[in-house]
Amino acid sequence: DIPRPLALAGLLLLTACDRGPTELWLARPVSDLDAEIVAEMATMLNKGPEFSVQISGDGAAGEDAMDMLLNGEADLALVSNLLPYRDRISTITPVYPSVLHIAYRQNRDTSSGFDLLFGARIFAGADGSASRMMFDRIASRIGLPTDSYQFVDAEVIDSEDPPDVVVVFAPVTPERAKSFDGYQLYSLGSPADIGAGSLVDAATLANPQLRAFVIPQGIYGPANTLPVVTVAVDKMLVARSDLDASLVYDLIGEMRRARPALAANRPGLFESAAIEAGIANSTFVLHSGAQAYLQRDEPTVYERYSGVAEVVVTLLVALVSASVAVIRILKVRRKNRIDEFYSAALRLRDRLAAAETPAATENTIAELR
Repeated sequence: DIPRPLALAGLLLLTACDRGPTELWLARPVSDLDAEIVAEMATMLNKGPEFSVQISGDGAAGEDAMDMLLNGEADLALVSNLLPYRDRISTITPVYPSVLHIAYRQNRDTSSGFDLLFGARIFAGADGSASRMMFDRIASRIGLPTDSYQFVDAEVIDSEDPPDVVVVFAPVTPERAKSFDGYQLYSLGSPADIGAGSLVDAATLANPQLRAFVIPQGIYGPANTLPVVTVAVDKMLVARSDLDASLVYDLIGEMRRARPALAANRPGLFESAAIEAGIANSTFVLHSGAQAYLQRDEPTVYERYSGVAEVVVTLLVALVSASVAVIRILKVRRKNRIDEFYSAALRLRDRLAAAETPAATENTIAELR
């Protein structure tokens, strides 16, 4: 018979060997394009043994996606870096830039932003999304009354009566050109205005998460026959702050590994050079697992201070050696003084023994004293 402790240990070992990868649930984005990108990411990331990424059934955007994280309904979410800070939400990594598209029907008055939006039927994303937040900021800046426009749902876009104006953050992809049939893209200025104190500069100054962006002419066919100046913000992969740091570390490693394949499918979206800059401008606290990954090549505390320690040890050895040398010199000098004293005493003893008169004896005793 096998002893019970040994059988129990074997059972635990078999259980550990049969344990599959950890499931990470990613909140499905509301946007169809974002949902497609997330699905491609999940397919690429599920090739590793440490974890598998599953997509939640219900779509959520912005604040709703972060609520899913905090409620334990999802482990990961793809949100805009433009959203306000939330406690217990941490950044894992920027994923791709999302660009502000302001598209309008060709019969709209574009002499000013106020005229463009006044009396318009507007699609600006779901309530609580980055697109809706951006529109609210624009409307507040130009003094647009809330009763001078009307929000419409996404379903209206493909209807016979589409919205007059579309305000959305989305990746720049030529495949979306058909989405702008009958529309023109509104530019916030000319490329020469960037860095010259223009409206775009004011927007990026007031919102550090934003950066100036130019959509090259012709990307969307007739919708932008000229370059379009706008702003961009990163889409961030975020998680609860208490998600296991080792899982986040492995997740970032897998994303870095799969980035060339993702970029091959969607060129221009997955730019690795912008990752560190995106993290520096993150609205949310950096996750401890992401911080560990970024610092993986930095020297350890021992390596960082080993040079200082070597200098200190060298100085201590030199100090000890100098102290020993001084002590030896002092001992030699003391011995020499003692030898001189005894030599003089012996000489006086010999003179005292050889003294023949009382006067010579007195002189020798006086010298001894």
